[in-house]
Amino acid sequence: MDTTDKQHRAILRRIARRAMLERGLLPDFSAEALTELAGIQAPLQDASLSLPLPAVTDGEQVRDLRDLPWASIDNDDSLDLDQLTVAEAMPGDQVKILVAVADVDSIIRNGSAIDDHARHNTTSVYTAATIFPMLPEELSTNLTSLNFNQDRPAIVIEMVIGQDGSLQASDIYRARVRNHAKLAYNSVAAWLEGKGTVPEPIAAVNGLDENLRMQDRVAQNMKNLRHLHGALSLETVEARSIFHGDEIRGLEVEAKNRATEIIEDFMIAANGVTARYLSSKNFPSLRRVVRTPKRWERIVDLAGERGFKLPYDPDAVALEQFLTKEKAADPLRFSDLSLSVIKLMGPGEYVAELPGESAPGHFGLAVGDYTHSTAPNRRYPDLVTQRLLKAAMGQHPVPYETEDLGALSKHCTEQENAAKKVERQVEKSAAAMLLEARIGERFDAIVTGAAPKGTWARLLDPPVEGRLVQGFEGIDVGQKIQVQLIRTDVEQGFIDFRRVG
Repeated sequence: MDTTDKQHRAILRRIARRAMLERGLLPDFSAEALTELAGIQAPLQDASLSLPLPAVTDGEQVRDLRDLPWASIDNDDSLDLDQLTVAEAMPGDQVKILVAVADVDSIIRNGSAIDDHARHNTTSVYTAATIFPMLPEELSTNLTSLNFNQDRPAIVIEMVIGQDGSLQASDIYRARVRNHAKLAYNSVAAWLEGKGTVPEPIAAVNGLDENLRMQDRVAQNMKNLRHLHGALSLETVEARSIFHGDEIRGLEVEAKNRATEIIEDFMIAANGVTARYLSSKNFPSLRRVVRTPKRWERIVDLAGERGFKLPYDPDAVALEQFLTKEKAADPLRFSDLSLSVIKLMGPGEYVAELPGESAPGHFGLAVGDYTHSTAPNRRYPDLVTQRLLKAAMGQHPVPYETEDLGALSKHCTEQENAAKKVERQVEKSAAAMLLEARIGERFDAIVTGAAPKGTWARLLDPPVEGRLVQGFEGIDVGQKIQVQLIRTDVEQGFIDFRRVG
């Protein structure tokens, strides 16, 4: 396909819509959902767009926490803000961490037309040229988003963290909150790491700079403790397309930093607290699990090739020791090893845990109790969890039948996989646009997949994945090879290599 007209964005949008339909996902909201949306918006069109305080029943208390210095930290261009964080110093070197999660259920009712769309897709789909939101943007980026300087209902997960990063106590309750600073990962990280000045939104809020430094310190302690228990230090390369107007010009690599780690570590802890809270109330839950690695023997081989001996049986603590050693020895190429380990571990999935049962844990995070609860604007399992939480807090009946939760967990796993395939397909179409003028060039690469259905490799620079169609015999995940680009197909998202050298 000739893309010299430079209408890259329009081409990728068309490819993305087609991929959504081919994977059984809905790119558009139904007429019923749009009618319902208009009815939701109408009574809320006032100057402040502040939402009314949710109804209180059965003695529930909704706390007014709007004066705390809440702030959101997300990507520079994120508008669907799911969570806010704040810290409070406590006696004995303990710190109370509060995570406020948008109360999406206060507007999106179970069984509504909008909920039906969300239940079908189960996730927002983020492609290089366009986003297919799980909820209408008028909600997810406005009425159900924890927007700057707006009062919003929220579910607050409260955690008391010891000096060593351990969880000492926890609680969950409903509250009203206000976002006092909309922050971005990169600028906050540069400031925390001493590479940049304090961002203006932080300086504008009295005491927020000290509060964020406290959050950073606690998050680092929590991360260190998790890794001691076997949480894996994995750092993958994630690249996003960079456009100049409608023309794609390159790929920008996004890396972890101190700001992303604040959110990551607090959300991991909050999801664990949520799972245990539901269990304590004898409620079911949708657990997020990563089972023991499907190809542990290949992970053992990878470690052996680097002079490290892993045990015969899967062992997260030993694997983390190996990863820590390799990251220190070769930090620039650690993401390549991380990608290999992730591919060999296998994907995550959702399972329904019923009262009295015990679901598998999350091998990569080294936790036994884990759900998804902190992103209800963009993930349907989080919205389901929120409804379960609110029912448990209000001592109401479980809002889902047992059979429905089982079917939901399977459906959410399948649709998440479908959404990832859409995102990958559009990523590859965008990469094919970038590489179509470089047919015949040679690149260093790492093998990312080896199965009967095909062998895959990712270039080290630019970080583009394609299929190895020649010379794949006898190679396996994690091997470094040299390849030659022999074909691209923008429409299909195909990038074909042959092994050389």
